[in-house]
Amino acid sequence: MRDNFDMPDMRIATLQRQYRSGSLTPTDTIAALRKRIAEDASFNIWIEVLSDDALAPYLDALTSPAARALPLYGIPFAIKDNIDLTGVPTTAGCPAFAYTPQKSAFAVQRLIDAGAIPIGKTNLDQFATGLVGVRSPYGPCRNALLPEYIAGGSSSGSAVAVARGHVSFALGTDTAGSGRVPAALNGIVGWKPSRGLVSTLGVVPACPSLDCVSTFTQNVEDAATLMPLLSVYDADDPWSLRHDKAVGAATVAVVGVPRAHQRVFFGASYPAKLFTDAIAHAERLGVRVVEVDIAPLLEAGTLLYGGPWAGERRLSLQRVLNEWPETVEPVIRDILAPAETMSAMDAFVGMHRLARLRRHADVMLDNVDALLLPTVGGCSTIAEVVADPIELNSRLGHYTTFANLLDLAAMALPAGTNAAGLPFGISVLHRAGSDARLLGFALRWCATPPLPEVLERAPPSGWLHLAVCGAHMRGLPLNHQLVTRRGEFVSATSTAPTYRFYALPGSPARPGLVRTNTGGASVAVEIWRLPETEMGSLLGLIPAPLGLGSVALKDGRSVPGFLCEAAAVANANDITEFGGWRAYVASLG
Repeated sequence: MRDNFDMPDMRIATLQRQYRSGSLTPTDTIAALRKRIAEDASFNIWIEVLSDDALAPYLDALTSPAARALPLYGIPFAIKDNIDLTGVPTTAGCPAFAYTPQKSAFAVQRLIDAGAIPIGKTNLDQFATGLVGVRSPYGPCRNALLPEYIAGGSSSGSAVAVARGHVSFALGTDTAGSGRVPAALNGIVGWKPSRGLVSTLGVVPACPSLDCVSTFTQNVEDAATLMPLLSVYDADDPWSLRHDKAVGAATVAVVGVPRAHQRVFFGASYPAKLFTDAIAHAERLGVRVVEVDIAPLLEAGTLLYGGPWAGERRLSLQRVLNEWPETVEPVIRDILAPAETMSAMDAFVGMHRLARLRRHADVMLDNVDALLLPTVGGCSTIAEVVADPIELNSRLGHYTTFANLLDLAAMALPAGTNAAGLPFGISVLHRAGSDARLLGFALRWCATPPLPEVLERAPPSGWLHLAVCGAHMRGLPLNHQLVTRRGEFVSATSTAPTYRFYALPGSPARPGLVRTNTGGASVAVEIWRLPETEMGSLLGLIPAPLGLGSVALKDGRSVPGFLCEAAAVANANDITEFGGWRAYVASLG
């Protein structure tokens, strides 16, 4: 399986600059994306990719001179398959439920009218019921960076499509955290708007009183581009609201973080460290950090499936559960079964309880400009979730399920990775209508790396950088030799264009990186840092003709790394054209 850790640059500003210069056209972009999508078929990202014939009307609409001025001219985007696109079946992850809409969802049409090109419909937890991304008859959607891990859900395909560079942005939905959890687990930005700010007309309902259309982008600037285009009142949507934009005008000067004993990470060590680093980063931005009691938030979150809103979700699926119960994923049927016995009195008990909790939350929010929380407390492999589908799903919603019940706006932001490269993220939240305020904070947050000690250009005293290009990379067979020596992943990058790359003869397969004076190319590498005291034992495991030398990187730096003796590649297979070891291994099937 090929893993591409260098996210292709699909930012809106980048594509627009290339379109203006004439170095790229929307047709060129789509051709490149088709190749990328085909290469990533094993990630189970897409339910349907539009054909050239289906895309033709959207491309034709961009040929007029006036179209050039559209804010999203030629920008490709993906649509979660519980959101309607004209003429394309909406499945909600259930083929028996599928229907073909004659009209696009309000949000989708807004984007198309702004010049964006819909590439297709993405995979999801069936009926948007789940935070894992594995509850789908179309296969489990894989994490964009470490494919054995979950992508998060329910908007799994939309998030991974952005993280793998298939599109510039994607639409998802968020009822319990589906627009934030996948963003955190794939290292991208997720915006969950205030309830009613973005129309849900044309969205298959989960809990209509709570559902939000969300966005996934590679950076905060792209979220800022989309926010005003989507934040439009829709008179035809009974849940659409006119939010006071002035609510978001204030600057975030004080953030609330959970009290130390309320920071739950379910036994995982890396999220605790990365969240501590995130708090330190907020302080470096000049923000005052105060501890707050999040118990009322967590209690409110339990009402989503343990209160009357489970009945609302059950109501949304009533026809399917009655007519085609066998087509609904068993775990979803089990989750919704208790809702069948709920009464009207149960509903009011839940609403009254939520009102009391909302009052407690309001007192807390009066004293901070935003909450800063982990988005998730950890991540599981696909195999682990399949073995324990309900408990591990519940853990993912620990910091997210209360947001829509309490009517909060939220943005999920990247906040580093663990040693293996698995992303971690934080969320900033506040009252409905605070979207612009949170966006302003997000722009500050991402303007400088949250974890400069990980993204440093020079390692700290007593440590060395090491460039690896083969089986020592994340998720590959020899990576444990770095991790067990306290190795920490720094970044994915590539060499200067002065190397040839070879598959050395023998078993197991090994790569050989050789510097050349002519005909060189860039080769994908990963930068790790290791304690100097561990380097000797690692080098003792590296057999000839490999050795340690200075590797030139594309940004002009040189770091120690594994190189191969030139004499050893006389009978080796030149694999430079693949651009890296992962792509070569993938070509072998």
